Amino acid sequence: MDRENLRLLPNREDHHCFGCSPLNPSGLQMKFYTDGEKLFSWVTVPGHLCGWQRLVHGGILSTILDEIMGWCAIHLLKRLTLTKSMEVRFLKPVYVEESLRAEARIVNAGNSREALVEGWIANADGDICTRSIGTFALFTPETIRRMGLLSEDVVRSVEAVIRGIID
Repeated sequence: MDRENLRLLPNREDHHCFGCSPLNPSGLQMKFYTDGEKLFSWVTVPGHLCGWQRLVHGGILSTILDEIMGWCAIHLLKRLTLTKSMEVRFLKPVYVEESLRAEARIVNAGNSREALVEGWIANADGDICTRSIGTFALFTPETIRRMGLLSEDVVRSVEAVIRGIID
């Protein structure tokens, strides 16, 4: 898959998310692309996020998968999400400072309250190294407001991202 044939998704620059904020110098600064059916992100994990020697820490791989799967549900289902559960399988070693491609797709969104999302990470050779399946709780902005989960500014910010409009 090549980025040239994909649409770059908008992201707000007024947050410090470890996974996707362009403002977090210690984070992954993931950018997300879509073909309308799946989400994609290209990531190179910096050396300071290693586990043993040059191996990427498993928690970082899990974070990459949580991010791509969460954004997949947000953008393709047009809902705010929270991760309910994730199962991660580590299949092959993944090394720092090497280009990785993360992908995610909706497996099942049969009801309005949760979605099943699948994600995977491939190395530069295209080998799938890490897989995940996750259940994501789906929320409308109105529900988030009613529950008081996020501030009004954050809810409006995410609504703008969902609509594809960045002020």
